[in-house]
Amino acid sequence: MRVKLIAVGTRMPAWVQEGFAEYAKRLPKGDMPVELIELALGARGKNSDINRAMEKEGEAMLAAIGRTDKVIALDVKGRNWSTEQLAGKLENWRMDGRDVCLLIGGPDGLAPQALARADERWSLSALTLPHPIVRVVLMEQLYRAWTVINHHPYHK
Repeated sequence: MRVKLIAVGTRMPAWVQEGFAEYAKRLPKGDMPVELIELALGARGKNSDINRAMEKEGEAMLAAIGRTDKVIALDVKGRNWSTEQLAGKLENWRMDGRDVCLLIGGPDGLAPQALARADERWSLSALTLPHPIVRVVLMEQLYRAWTVINHHPYHK
């Protein structure tokens, strides 16, 4: 199973890139490789059409998802999972054998077509989080769940 983190936004601050990279390198490449796919932010400006920008982001997301991939949308309206529940989901996803795509929207959230493609919706928090922070929190939680599965002391 490969994990594809499909995220809107390409010019992340150094601290986001470093945080993501730190947790990505902790995950064993052969056991749970994580690939970051960054998508261009739709045009936003004073007179821009936000819905059209999100539609373009959604089209790019759908193009990055494989036909048989399991898709999890990060959405504030999704279900909250504990670390232990996430660990259980990781084990189930691994047994399923399909690649897993985790979708992170841009500043206005995920496009309706991306949400429609999702098999599940996951909320990291009831708080609205800036999309760059979600990348780091998500990677830390994936690593933490992996440590639970592998009886690593990190989670304790």
